[in-house]
Amino acid sequence: MSIKAFDASEDSQNLNKQVVNIFASGPSIADLVFDKHLTSTPSIFVNGSLSLTKEHAFSNIVGYVISDARFIKNNPEVLTQYYKGQPLYATLAVYEAISSNLPDLISQYHHKMRVIFPVDRPLDNKVDERWVNKRWLTSLPVIKKFVNKKIALSELANHSNFVIDDSHKPEAIGVSLDVTDGFVEAGTVAYIAAQLAFSRQAGAIHLYGIDLLNSHKPRFYEDEDNNAPSKLDKAITDRIVPSFNLLGRVYKEQGTSVYNHSPISKKLFTDLNISF
Repeated sequence: MSIKAFDASEDSQNLNKQVVNIFASGPSIADLVFDKHLTSTPSIFVNGSLSLTKEHAFSNIVGYVISDARFIKNNPEVLTQYYKGQPLYATLAVYEAISSNLPDLISQYHHKMRVIFPVDRPLDNKVDERWVNKRWLTSLPVIKKFVNKKIALSELANHSNFVIDDSHKPEAIGVSLDVTDGFVEAGTVAYIAAQLAFSRQAGAIHLYGIDLLNSHKPRFYEDEDNNAPSKLDKAITDRIVPSFNLLGRVYKEQGTSVYNHSPISKKLFTDLNISF
């Protein structure tokens, strides 16, 4: 078995300028009206938002994104209950966690899975390279030269597939134009999903459940007694908001508009279109 690295040039990855909805896990998701139009539009889920498939009949799921292995360890029931072979895009660390905790998913659905990686850490230092090479993961792009080496975003300023703002403080921010070469992190998996959608030639990107200001509250699929810790509060001002604003500007210049549907965070962003 092998899991391929994401390659935007694969015919099956091209969304052909379709509108794409990305569902995050903010509490505002609970207030959405999931009509036929919403559920039939190409949809990408992140982390626990996949549980929306239990109550709503999504007919065009084009992606499921997980970047942090802790999600697998903290919420294995999301995958055991709702993952049915939807196209999965995840980091090596996530696949390692799935392999350890839910190995049957790897054997059953490995052909529907693709590896994505953060551009500044192409292979996570915690991933054993011997395991990567000798077990089920065999297809990696030319990123091997960066194994176990963290690179600064500023070093990518002249790379054609990244737009980097190294003047931003306290540290540089950026956005990827092609996740084949890696995604840029900003503190939330929804940011990765947006870069993936653009890389796959989405015509427009609609963001749902990017609430941010109420990140201390349980996600829509959690309750007060069972909610995973969130680091959003610390990252909102320094990384998440300026990164999404950069993404909104850059993608609009490339012909892909990005819309924020969260009434909670509507005043945070200056370069995302507001839509309710």
